[in-house]
Amino acid sequence: MANKPLGEFEIVVVAAVLHLGRDAYGVAIRQEIEERADRSAAIGAIYTTLARLEEKGLVTSRLGAATAERGGRAKRFFSITAEGRRAFDDSVASLGGMLKGLRAWPAT
Repeated sequence: MANKPLGEFEIVVVAAVLHLGRDAYGVAIRQEIEERADRSAAIGAIYTTLARLEEKGLVTSRLGAATAERGGRAKRFFSITAEGRRAFDDSVASLGGMLKGLRAWPAT
């Protein structure tokens, strides 16, 4: 693994961005995480994680058009870079290797 592995929440955020494709912006990412992972995610934590991933060169962002329903503000859309995809794939493979052979925890 060439890059430092992604943390658990970074993996979740990157997965949400991958699921959303060109529609990946903060609120949509939050909703994707809440629906798919069945967990709450503070919007501040999502933006902090996205900023960190962008600093590492693993995601990029672009501003969309300003919209009236957002008070004239533009959405910031995120996408995964090639390096980000490699880091994601490597991290998921590493995690999968650790989990291989473990039985699922009993449901409560």
